Amino acid sequence: MLRTLLFAPGNVERRVDKALTLAADAVVLDLEDAVPIAEKSRARSLAVKALQKPRTSLGYVRVNALSTGMTIDDLTAVVSPGLDGIMLTKVEEPADLLKADWFMGYLEAKLSMDRGSLDLIPLIENARGLEHAFEIAGAVPRVKRLCFGAIDYSADLGVKLTDDGAEIFYARSRLVNASRAAGLEPPIDTVYPDIRNPEGFKRDVQRGVSLGFQGKLVLHPDQVGPANEMFSPSREDIEYAQRIVEAFEKAEARGHAAITLDDGKFIDYPVVHGARRVLRLAEEIARRDGP
Repeated sequence: MLRTLLFAPGNVERRVDKALTLAADAVVLDLEDAVPIAEKSRARSLAVKALQKPRTSLGYVRVNALSTGMTIDDLTAVVSPGLDGIMLTKVEEPADLLKADWFMGYLEAKLSMDRGSLDLIPLIENARGLEHAFEIAGAVPRVKRLCFGAIDYSADLGVKLTDDGAEIFYARSRLVNASRAAGLEPPIDTVYPDIRNPEGFKRDVQRGVSLGFQGKLVLHPDQVGPANEMFSPSREDIEYAQRIVEAFEKAEARGHAAITLDDGKFIDYPVVHGARRVLRLAEEIARRDGP
């Protein structure tokens, strides 16, 4: 469960070190858009150094797109036992992941790491990538979840990214559906770029929660807490899920598979499966965050 993935520019050591002490589920050290070309090499070295330090989160590196010619250098520099995964930008088709997966496997073997031990997150950022979302989701086993980049996606379509998100509703829904159809975890939602608008951020997070995302890319430390909270089941959600499961298990033992809860809500197997999913998620978060 990745509720929050916090970006930090790979060439700014102070921001990288701070990000790795925060409550984000994962930190993504950025070698792409946040780093000038002249700083790429330095950013790679700083990322490797940072990932060897004690931290409270998973550590990912966002590498440059295959079309830039820099991906091989990025991967060669940062793949190491201290890394948890790679975020590959501007993925457009399954072949992109096959190339990255092969080279990551080569580096894992070279470094005596288990093949496939590193996670790979495809970032879907344009219309072509969205059209191939289902195939991308099933391309290689090390891909556990997809990720959406709305800023590049809206630019690719030539539309303005607005606060209500109507122009990216289709893309968000399609990624959620493609992920489910391919048997992946729910995807990660796009950044909310206005870091001075906390209420707008919360509304955007709620849209992601409602559509079925598991978490969100975040740009600023102040966005971590609200996103973690909103992508976690509330106390009321957990208590209600427990009521559903307990009532259904009692009814099932008596030979019934469809019941009405005391509040009048109809309960059958799909509802119970959803309640058990809430409880599993709550248990995972409790193990990670503590009571």
